[in-house]
Amino acid sequence: MPMPQPTPPRPGDAPNRPNPRDPRQPLYTVTADALVAVDFGPRFGNRSRRTRPPGPYRRLFTVPGARAFTLGNLLARLPMGMFGISAVVMIAGTRGSYALAGAVTATGLAATALVAPWTARLVDRYGQARIAVPATAIAALGSLALLLCVHYEAPAWTLFASYAATATTPNTGGMSRARWSHLLKGDDDALHTANSFEQAADELCFMLGPVLAAFLCTAFFPEAGTLVGAVLLLTGVLLFAAQRSTEPPVHARVLARSPLRAPGIPPLLATCLAMGAVFGSMEVATIAFADAEGHRAAAGVILALQAAGSCAAGLLFGALRPTGPAEHRLPWCVAAMTTLLTLPLLAAARTNSLPLLALALLISGMATAPTMITTMTLVQQRTPEAHLNEGMTLAVTGLLAGIACGSATGGWMTDHASATAAFGVPVTAAATALMISLTWRTPPTG
Repeated sequence: MPMPQPTPPRPGDAPNRPNPRDPRQPLYTVTADALVAVDFGPRFGNRSRRTRPPGPYRRLFTVPGARAFTLGNLLARLPMGMFGISAVVMIAGTRGSYALAGAVTATGLAATALVAPWTARLVDRYGQARIAVPATAIAALGSLALLLCVHYEAPAWTLFASYAATATTPNTGGMSRARWSHLLKGDDDALHTANSFEQAADELCFMLGPVLAAFLCTAFFPEAGTLVGAVLLLTGVLLFAAQRSTEPPVHARVLARSPLRAPGIPPLLATCLAMGAVFGSMEVATIAFADAEGHRAAAGVILALQAAGSCAAGLLFGALRPTGPAEHRLPWCVAAMTTLLTLPLLAAARTNSLPLLALALLISGMATAPTMITTMTLVQQRTPEAHLNEGMTLAVTGLLAGIACGSATGGWMTDHASATAAFGVPVTAAATALMISLTWRTPPTG
């Protein structure tokens, strides 16, 4: 008896798929993939791995090119927390004058506030790679010139001129946020996670940078912190600029009008100014309080705990899905920041205990990152796309100006009242930021 011949596959049948008309083909097939997918339940130990959806940060770095430009940006951003303390240790250690060291760093801060927005405008107009690399090269040369002037005991005015040249350093954090804004356009949840990661990275760099700088300057030679910082800055920017596939495109027509005229930007910058005063006055008050208790060396560790709390809160905030517009979340974030900042004041006034102050700063720092993330999100939304780098750099400039004002106010309060009274300055500055955020509410522009 002849065996039945298999029916040829019909057009459109999937390859290697069993033909139900062929009596020799089994009705069901079991593959290794199917066995892995079977859930046998607790009776059989449930050893199979269930596929879990990736978390928000893991999904973020599946974007092509994201890991590469993030690595370069982190290398370039770490020196931002190194240069200030490196310059102070280097100048004060060789010239024996903290007044001179403070004046030089203040000059560099003022020059940065003036030059940084113009550098960012050039980045928007000509592209990140074309502007960031030469601007960073000038800044690195300025750092090396400062190092040589200090080492060879050049006149004091050369220190001011050299450190002022570092003002051309581009806003690497702003350029990274601009890339995320370009890559994640239309995905608000992913952009929220990206902004949270960037804020956490800022906190991490400003937490590790001073520690690394102090170690290099004390363990090797006074100029080591500045030298390593310049090398890291130049290397990081070169790696970052080499990732051309993720660079935002340059707009053919860039309006000459400054983002300062965009609706809602001036009150945001005023909020940044007030929040900068919080950071500057808190740093001075903490150092003064630790010095009054005879533990000035512990001030750096205590401030690092505040940054650690902010970093952890920023990562957690980025894993959450925000509800409602950012302009409605900002007052709540600033209100939480104002409320938590009363904890260091109470710890200093009631206990005079450094451990309790450290705990209070750790808790109060947890409101910093969510507030900054929401603020930068609003800056991105309200700044015209063609001026995004300039808009975010203006926000950073507002923070720097606020830090300078807060440091001066906190120092004045310490000298004329007490270190404990100086903890009232950050609370007042945060309350001012809260009033601004409640008074000014402008819908974002496209």
